[in-house]
Amino acid sequence: MHPNPSFRHDDRDLFEALIAEIGFGMVFATVPDGPRVAHVPLHSTGDGAVQFHLARGNALTKHLDGMMALAVVNGPDGYVSPRWYADPAQVPTWNYVALEMEGRVRRMDQDGLRGLLETVSDAHEARLSEGTPWTMDKMPEDKLRAMMGGIVGFEMEVLAWRPTFKLSQNKSADERARVAAGLEAEGSPAIAELMRRLVS
Repeated sequence: MHPNPSFRHDDRDLFEALIAEIGFGMVFATVPDGPRVAHVPLHSTGDGAVQFHLARGNALTKHLDGMMALAVVNGPDGYVSPRWYADPAQVPTWNYVALEMEGRVRRMDQDGLRGLLETVSDAHEARLSEGTPWTMDKMPEDKLRAMMGGIVGFEMEVLAWRPTFKLSQNKSADERARVAAGLEAEGSPAIAELMRRLVS
C-alpha cells in the first residue's frame, strides 16, 4: 500500500466493482514452511467477505482455515514517463490500482463451495459474447463431485480494506491530463480512463 494518503479511496462500492470486474487475485499467508501465495478467482459476497477456492494440494490449503491472510486484487497500471510533465525534472513512477484485504479465513463446506463455483462460472459465462452459457448442470453429477473433491473453498471475513488508487492525484489537473494522454497513447487506456473519471 502506497503511504501517500492522496492515493486512498473509501468507496466500498468501487472496491466491490473492482473485485467483480477483475475477478482474480492473490491470497498470501505465512505457513510453517514460510510465506506462500496462491493465485485465485475471487468473489465478493457483498457483505464484507471474499470467497475463493484452492487446489487441495496447494501449499496454503491445509493451513488457511482459521488463519489471518491477505488477499490482493490488482487493477489497471501503467508506467509514467517524466517526459509527459511540463517540467521534465521529475522522476519516473507507476500509476496503479490495488486493493488489499486482510481478514480471517474459514473453510467452506461442500454446499458453500458448490454455490461459489456456480456464482463465479455464471458471472464469467455471462460476459462471453457468443454461444450458450456453460452451466454446472451440464456436468454429470458423479464427475462433478469427483472434480470438486480436488478443491477446497474458503471465505475471508475482511477486517481491513486497504486500497491504493495512485492516479497522479499529487499533480495538477494539467499534468494529470498529459499523463493520462501519454498512458493512453502507450497502450494503457484503462488506467488513463480511471485517472479521468476518479480524480477531479
